[in-house]
This record gives sequence, C-alpha cells and structure tokens, in this order.
Amino acid sequence: MSILTRLNADDATVAVVGMGYVGLPLAHAFCHAGLRVMGIDVDPAKVASLNAGRGYLTHLGDDFVAGMRRTGRFEAIGDKRRMAEADAVLICVPTPLKPGGFEPDLSFVEQTADEIARVLRPGQLIVLESTTYPGTTRELVQPRLQARGLKSGEDAGFYLAFSPEREDPGRRDYSIKTTPKLVGGVDPASTRAAAALYRRAIDRVIEVSSAEVAESAKLLENIYRAVNIAMVNELKTIFDAMKIDVWEVIEAASTKPFGFQPFHPGPGLGGHCIPIDPFYLSWRARQFGREARFIELAGRVNHEMPAYVVERTLAALSAQGVAAAAARVLVLGLAYKPDIDDVRESPSFELIDLFTERGCRVAYHDPHVPKTHSMRRHGDLNLASVPLDSAGLAGFDAVVISTAHRAVDYALLAREARLVVDTRHIMAPFAQAMGPRLVQA
Repeated sequence: MSILTRLNADDATVAVVGMGYVGLPLAHAFCHAGLRVMGIDVDPAKVASLNAGRGYLTHLGDDFVAGMRRTGRFEAIGDKRRMAEADAVLICVPTPLKPGGFEPDLSFVEQTADEIARVLRPGQLIVLESTTYPGTTRELVQPRLQARGLKSGEDAGFYLAFSPEREDPGRRDYSIKTTPKLVGGVDPASTRAAAALYRRAIDRVIEVSSAEVAESAKLLENIYRAVNIAMVNELKTIFDAMKIDVWEVIEAASTKPFGFQPFHPGPGLGGHCIPIDPFYLSWRARQFGREARFIELAGRVNHEMPAYVVERTLAALSAQGVAAAAARVLVLGLAYKPDIDDVRESPSFELIDLFTERGCRVAYHDPHVPKTHSMRRHGDLNLASVPLDSAGLAGFDAVVISTAHRAVDYALLAREARLVVDTRHIMAPFAQAMGPRLVQA
C-alpha cells in the first residue's frame, strides 16, 4: 500500500512528539479530522493529565483535551518506541538558543531524530515542525534517519519534510485548521506525502519546492516582525527624548490607507518565536560568509528595551524622592502576551531581574500565572502572583505594566497607584487625570 493510500485511510495513525504549545493543538486538529493520534511526551505528568482528559494550557479551554479523549482516537504516550506504529511522526520539540549566546540549540531535534531512527520502519513519513535554520531537515535530520540504511522518497524507505508551525497562543480569528500550512520535502515524493497528510486536517496546504524554502519562510515571518518591532522600539526612545508621544505618532501614520503597517513598541520581546528564531538565520548566514545586519541590530535594540523601562521607572521614582534601593516595584503581567498563561521568553522576567539588581523589592501580579516555575533561562524565581487591590497597591512605589491583560482593573490603578509606568499604552484613557503619576516607557 502506497504512502498516499495509507495517509488517506480512515485508520491512519499520527504520532506527535512534544505535547506543548505547538504539538497539543496539532494533535487536536488531526484527532478531530478522524485520524488516530498518539501524543508523545517525556513528561509523565503531562501524559497522565492528557489521558485523564485534563489540559494544562489554559488558553485552549477547559474541554480541549477532554473532547479529544471522548473521540476515542487520542492517547498520550511516554514510550517513544511506539512511534513505530505511526504512519506519520511529527516533531514538535523546542529549538532554543544555547545559554550565553545566539547559537542554535538543536539538541532536542537531534535526540528525537535519533529516537525515531531506532524504530523507523519502511514507508513512514517524518515531518519536522520545530522552527530552525535552512538546511536542518536535510543536513541534520535526514542523515540520522538514514543511519539504519533506509533512503528517503520511497515506500521501501521513508519520507521526510519540513512544515513550520504557525501557532499563536490565544488567537481566536485563526486556528490550526484555518491557518495556511507550508510543506516542503527533501524530495518531491516527500512533499506530496506531507501535503496529503496535512490536507486531512487543514483547509489550505501550500507545497513549496524544498524543505529549505519552508524553513526559510518561517524565519522570514518572524524576522519581519522582529525588525519592525525593533524599529518602533528605537523610535520610542527617540520620541520620548523629544517629548513626543510615539503611540500618537503611530496612530497618525496609520491613517495612511496604503504603504504603512503599524507595529507597536513594548518592554521587550516575548514568546518562543520572535526573540529566538531570527538568530537561527544570522548564525546560519555566518556559515556562508554573510552578515545578517538587520537581524543583529534588531536583536540589540529589542534586547535593550527592558533596561530602558527600568531606567525610566527609576528616574520617575527619583523625581518622587524614592531611591532605587528603597523602591517597591510591582511588575504587572508575567505572560509574554495578553490573556494567556504563556511565559516563554517573557520580558517581565528580565524586568524583575534588572529591578532586583538595582536593589528594588519586586513582586508581580498576573491573573493567568498564579506562580512561577522553572525555566531554561531564569530558573525558578519562587514567586507567586500578589493580589491587585487597594490594600496591595498601597505597598508599592511603582507599578510597571509589562502585559496588558484584560482581566486587570486599570481604573483601580489610575486611582490608587502612586506611579504607573505603562509600556503598552493601556492607561491612555486615564492620562489626563493621572498627570505625572503616569509615565510611558
């Protein structure tokens, strides 16, 4: 039976490796498209939670995992050897940067590819979804899979492709099903096989000429945002020095109906994609004797934003007669974007570190993140979200808005806070009433 026939069969089986922000929604999409899905993860707590019908990503909703289990087509698994049962194996593992620099860390991809190779059987389709540099699928994954003697692009061997994730936690206007999916294989047969699989669950699948094109397209999407956000972040510091409101400037420029797209400044970049992915290409470019100057410059500008916010805050506190060593600062929002619990690469952690280094006593409030947990970059701060009420606000000299959650009572902040440092322009309706108690940063 050919790969295309198997993938279109009612009993086709997909294994999704990594039940995180990318893998879990992807497993959901294939499960509800009628395929049997194995969700594979190394974390026993996640496996147990999923099999009990309990989710751990709150932005997906209470019934997300329970609904998958009710179909009878989803099972969470910790034993990676069972990947041999799948017609297709989708790799959704982290691709961070190595500590202390901007070099890709592909150890999770390498380990997963080696584990697949140990159980790989003829005719299987392997797809890498984790964001990476151009050439990873062909130069890193393919040789590992070929270690047992199988070749790609034929039923007697295996099929290999790259299809970049386009997950945006918390978004409601697009889902995995309605977001166009790029697919590029290491050979034409692999491209066709991967496209056939994704068409089972996704409305529009676009085949590109190679895995390298698909890998590069994903990086371009994120580099485009990183560079433009860096531009407005830099303009923010310039306009602040000129006593010009950068948000009003952006709003004014946005009235042009063509040739302009608004981007907005903030306290730094968060999420897995924008703070990390562009550096995969700048690192790769150096291997070809090229310098990705826009990427490097954008990275420096965005990386400086938390320090800029801290300096603006301490200057405003000093103007009120409060020294840094005596300051009590509340960071509002730990998640990297509004109304979700995703704290990956959140600039709030950098703010907390920098304020602490300056001698401030720092706490945080986030209605979606009740306590901190261990992270690759920051460890575990061992903090819990403090209440946001009149009594609590009385204990802080400054509130720094890092994430503009809708569940926050901003009118309360406007009335009760001694000083609000707003990095998200959420306090604009209260600006006139607050006067010097409100600072943009």
